[in-house]
Amino acid sequence: MSKAESMRPMQHAYNVYEDRCPTRLLLDRLADKWALLILDRLEDGPVRFNHIRRDIKGISQKVLSQTLKKLERDGLVSRTIFPTVPVTVEYALTPLGRTLTKTVSALTHWAERNMEAVLSAQQAYDKVVSRLR
Repeated sequence: MSKAESMRPMQHAYNVYEDRCPTRLLLDRLADKWALLILDRLEDGPVRFNHIRRDIKGISQKVLSQTLKKLERDGLVSRTIFPTVPVTVEYALTPLGRTLTKTVSALTHWAERNMEAVLSAQQAYDKVVSRLR
């Protein structure tokens, strides 16, 4: 038994280490910074499209729309349309999406807490690499 095999807690129908496993597509989606920020923003409850766009600085309307559609397709986000003029659209986490809130929050806020250490590590690495050239 390989080390990787012994580290797996239990066998599942899907194996993330297999190159053709569909879980790779889901991991790719969840590794996207915009998806993580959207999921984290929706943790506190339903939010309107334009409010999400204002809260997540730097995301374009097109990218926000595309990312929300992908997350909705994956069953992580729901969309509710209200018949107002103009139409109001609200997004919320689904029960499946809610299962990710602790993980997403831990990852996004880990980056905030540890950015100084990462920047220091990058500078140290760059210094060593530049001396080797």
